[in-house]
Amino acid sequence: MLTRLVERHPKAARYILPLLVSSMIISIPAYANSGAAEGHGGAIPLTFLWLAVLFTLSKLGTLIERIGQPSVLGEIIVGVILGNLGLLGLHWFDPAATNQYLLFLAEFGVVLLLFRIGLESNIKEMSKVGAQAFLVAIIGVVIPFLAGTYLVGELFYADVDLGTKLFIGAAMTATSVGITARVFQDLGKLNTKEAKIVLGAAVIDDIMGLLILAIVSSIATSGTLEASTVAILSAKAFGFLVAAIAVGQLAAPWLGKLFSSVHTGVGMKLTFAISFALLVAYLASAVGLAPIVGAFAAGLVLDPVHFKSFKSPEYVSKIKKKLEPLGEKSEDAAALLHGFDHKHIEDLVDTVGHLFIPLFFVMTGLQVKLDVLFDPKVLGVALIVTAIAFIGKVMAGLGTWGGTKKMIVGFGMVPRGEVGLIFANVGMALGVVTDELFSVIVVMVILTTLLTPPILTYLLKKDDKKAA
Repeated sequence: MLTRLVERHPKAARYILPLLVSSMIISIPAYANSGAAEGHGGAIPLTFLWLAVLFTLSKLGTLIERIGQPSVLGEIIVGVILGNLGLLGLHWFDPAATNQYLLFLAEFGVVLLLFRIGLESNIKEMSKVGAQAFLVAIIGVVIPFLAGTYLVGELFYADVDLGTKLFIGAAMTATSVGITARVFQDLGKLNTKEAKIVLGAAVIDDIMGLLILAIVSSIATSGTLEASTVAILSAKAFGFLVAAIAVGQLAAPWLGKLFSSVHTGVGMKLTFAISFALLVAYLASAVGLAPIVGAFAAGLVLDPVHFKSFKSPEYVSKIKKKLEPLGEKSEDAAALLHGFDHKHIEDLVDTVGHLFIPLFFVMTGLQVKLDVLFDPKVLGVALIVTAIAFIGKVMAGLGTWGGTKKMIVGFGMVPRGEVGLIFANVGMALGVVTDELFSVIVVMVILTTLLTPPILTYLLKKDDKKAA
């Protein structure tokens, strides 16, 4: 009946989706207040309902593409709107922001994103920009950290102890690689030199940022820091990356053959890829790094050759059979099909990622609380801190050479995203970050997260026009 209505009245389709979403949203408070949501058994069905709404609304966020902006910005904005409905007296989505099932699936989404980015990247290509990526990361960590600790700390928080000032600096070092990577991906720029530098620098930045967080946390809790602690943390971080790539390259072919010996179908192929990504993500977490660092490393390790023992996609096999009688005349088509075969694993990961990657950005937006902007003092300090945060990361672009677009690299390092929020939350838990300072950091995270995608999009499109 619904299909017939759409067929007879195509214009009606634009009203049906909003009506369906509205009905799902309205049912959330009705279900939550019915008593059925109490306890573990009720929380799961309610999570299903939230997922239905969030999956759908994340796709509505893609409407922002009509004004030339990447869909990631729309997804974040959707989350910000849902997370702040409480300002209008509607608290339907407040529990969603802390729902452990949703948070887990969102984390799974960002792991998939970084794994997918790693699959599309290449170790040899990344190594070509390794020196630039390392220098960009150093500048992008040192300048914001010093500016946050000594400039912001002395200007606005002169009366607090050193531990608090250090946490301000630590929060400003963060870079949310997921947001920048998604912008490059949406615009088809992942294979550019600038994108490779930013991705490499962001991974190094993440490692350095986590080291700084560990060091600052140690100072805040014990009041002292031993050189041996720094050495151990550094060795674990950089040692993991080297070991993950080296051991992974040796183990991946063997694991691929092992999985394919059980079954060579698409399901096993996807299982091998996702399982490998999750395993390396876990190992990264086990040594104190973010799981996304491990996921990215896993993607870098896996190459199409590791999947050669699996069957080709069914449509590729069928087309190849049709082309066999043509012989040499089909060389171009065969080369094209070979490319499809090589990219098949990326397409498989995308089928899962299309759901869970947008969920991560919606959930990131849900964590943002706009009511902190209502305090003029907090807002004023936050705007200055945000300006310093922008400048510190944009200056990282100075670490490039050889015709690299410095502004694109610099702005690519700007968004703090969920990483900055993690730093602020750790500081709150340790008692060195006050409510006011937490609000300042949150505003800085909001603005660097929301403003960077459109700025980066503008710079990339401007560069395209110059090249045309």
